Amino acid sequence: MTATELDPRLPCIVGTARRTWHPGDEPAPEPLAMWAEVARSAAADARSTRDPLPSIDYLGVVHCQSWAYDHPADHLAASLGLGPGERQVSVLAGTAPQRLIDDAAVRMLRGEISAAIVVGAEAFATEKQFRKAGETPPWSHPHPSPPQFPVDLDEWYLPTEMAHGVLPAWLTFALLGQARWAERGATAADRQAFADLMGQLNAVAGANPDAWFRQPYRPAELTTATADNRMVAFPYTKRTTAFMDVDMAAANLLVTKGVADDWGIPDEHRVYLRGWGFARDEIHIAARAELGSSPAMRRATSSALAAAGLQVDDVDVFDLYSCFGSAVQFAQDALGLDALDPRPITVTGGLPYHGGPSSNYLSHSTSHLVDHLRSHPDQIALATGIGMHMTKHVAAVWANRPGPLLRAHDDGDQHWNAPESAEARAVLDHHDGEARMVAASVVHAPDGTPDHAIAVCEVDDGARCYATSRDADVIAAISEDRWPEMTATISAGPTVNELHIGPKDLDSSRAS
Repeated sequence: MTATELDPRLPCIVGTARRTWHPGDEPAPEPLAMWAEVARSAAADARSTRDPLPSIDYLGVVHCQSWAYDHPADHLAASLGLGPGERQVSVLAGTAPQRLIDDAAVRMLRGEISAAIVVGAEAFATEKQFRKAGETPPWSHPHPSPPQFPVDLDEWYLPTEMAHGVLPAWLTFALLGQARWAERGATAADRQAFADLMGQLNAVAGANPDAWFRQPYRPAELTTATADNRMVAFPYTKRTTAFMDVDMAAANLLVTKGVADDWGIPDEHRVYLRGWGFARDEIHIAARAELGSSPAMRRATSSALAAAGLQVDDVDVFDLYSCFGSAVQFAQDALGLDALDPRPITVTGGLPYHGGPSSNYLSHSTSHLVDHLRSHPDQIALATGIGMHMTKHVAAVWANRPGPLLRAHDDGDQHWNAPESAEARAVLDHHDGEARMVAASVVHAPDGTPDHAIAVCEVDDGARCYATSRDADVIAAISEDRWPEMTATISAGPTVNELHIGPKDLDSSRAS
């Protein structure tokens, strides 16, 4: 099929822009001004024979967590001087930038729109300075009644998860990573692979002028707890945890092939969306039939590749969502990538080192991939994104060369509206008796000292529950990687399940 035979509605990115306001630079403006700046820069980057902004008929704004606006998309449209068109504001999710791109692409293929800008920004670092001074940022158009939490807690968390404190991402991703490690044999080699993986991300960030943290570290310096690298939730240290307190913005301008032709966009400046996929795992960690892997991630990535008519071996470069190491490892497993695969796993640097601007990291990684593919026109790229607690998954295939775009499987709306699958495990509020730990971590206090252990436990009928302990022996067994072969005993308290490990298990594990 020649280029002239291709569907003129095929979507492609023709303009991209991103900016980081580093500490010591000029103060970052409010997010609305950041959106406007990178949107204009993305339009200028298109190298069009005309101003792209008057032709924009779709504006997608990624959820902003650092400041709640009353009508964010309308204010941005007015700032940019956009005419009438579709306006979308995403939910809070690391999948949001790609879901907005997907939505725009679907509308393009239907002939409903022809040019879209997807933009996001966070000013957490600046907002934090105001907060430290006891001040509210003097930013515009505040929401009259902003929600206390960016998500519906009753929708996303079971009462037993709330009671056991299974809420923060640094804990849930640690538990998922621990489940994967245990399922794979609980080996020291896997621990080293995790350290090496974080080292790869750190090295890429060190060469990226947009990154928030560019200091190079050896893998062991990232994963070993020290006075200046405290443990957060075992095995995640501060240097292996996503960092949100950044000032960053990014925008991508997506148009149809026909518009790109009309605007005189050079072929080498276009990056085509060749395929995408979206899928969801169960909401609740303990309910997942597969705790150490993600069926939805496999579905999203395979759908994206199938839509492009490609195989994973055709991909030259990846940007795998990297809030925590387990996110990257789950993606490698889903794609069938060996830890020693020589292909890049990121061109951006990862959320712990590049910085994780809440829901908008994927806008930055997409922007970096656009620049990479413009410089490597024969390559194929695949990007992934994750929402909530390894719950929502997106994947997108990008290439400088156009090709047919098939519609792939898509789980639909970003909100949770799917029933639990038949394979979902029952999650017990309370349990008394023996159980097997299938995931375990130790939560540390802000000073780095161990605070309590938390485990996902499985009983004989396959049901699961959460259990916690402040016992020093239990904490040590988990921190020293001795827990996978142990039998746990759980006693149900009034609000939480207490985790115990028998003396025989502790003695035998110490001896081994």
